[in-house]
Amino acid sequence: MGKADVIDGKAIAQDIRNEIKEEVAKLKEHKGKESPVPGLAVVLVGARKDSETYVRNKRKNCEEVGYESFQTDLPEEVSQEDLLKVVADYNADERVHGVLVQLPLPKHINEREVLDAVSLDKDVDGFHPHNIGSLALRGRSPKFVSCTPKGVMELLKRTGVKISGKRAAVIGRSNIVGMPVALLLQAEDATVTVIHSRTPEPEAICKEADILVAAIGRAEFVPGSWIKPGAVVIDVGMNDVEDASKKRGYRLVGDVKYAEASETASAITPVPGGVGPMTIAMLLQNTLESAKKSFGCS
Repeated sequence: MGKADVIDGKAIAQDIRNEIKEEVAKLKEHKGKESPVPGLAVVLVGARKDSETYVRNKRKNCEEVGYESFQTDLPEEVSQEDLLKVVADYNADERVHGVLVQLPLPKHINEREVLDAVSLDKDVDGFHPHNIGSLALRGRSPKFVSCTPKGVMELLKRTGVKISGKRAAVIGRSNIVGMPVALLLQAEDATVTVIHSRTPEPEAICKEADILVAAIGRAEFVPGSWIKPGAVVIDVGMNDVEDASKKRGYRLVGDVKYAEASETASAITPVPGGVGPMTIAMLLQNTLESAKKSFGCS
């Protein structure tokens, strides 16, 4: 183990779930025992192991904090029309305060149309164009912020990392992580550079970054030599690499070479156990906010 402090996303996510559990108990106290509880609905299309694991964890976390959990499993070959019908039914269901369509979707499905169909009031994944647009505009607030980027920011804030006035580099410009996390860092007054496949000399940009967020989806892409001494490294990557010594035949690694980066960074998230647990915690937090609005408590 290197010199960097390990940012324990698992422990911080547990703290957040404990806070949510307390709020749910207070809601019941305030509204009476028969009052509704926050409800989260997940739509899963096809049988991807990673998606199934993620959805199973969501259900377990819902139980832990006292939410009602809804789930619809659809076959890989489901029609666009049938998928949109499921989304519409959850939009109309008063017991449901958050609707999440698990990505990625099969190639024959128009992902954009499905995400746009989720009610703005229940878009706890924060993918609706209105939410992303409000995130990009100064002086506006989205109803919900995408869960992984929100989790990244929560990790930085809860570990006391100063963001204002700092240089930040974000590797990756996806709609799901890279772009929103860059906007969130900018909103906290960081000076942000986004690195992507056409960026010349990414190493030089990384070496200037006080905060480095790696979200490119390439196993151990960032070597330790790219890390500025004392930088904070948030590794969003979750990649399988073959490992015959493991029972499953593979191990999980991030987008950063963890052992090397730990020698130079002041703090770093591990993979697994860093950003991953925070994503579900933020999903639960967004669902609670939605439920409170629905119950007239916020």
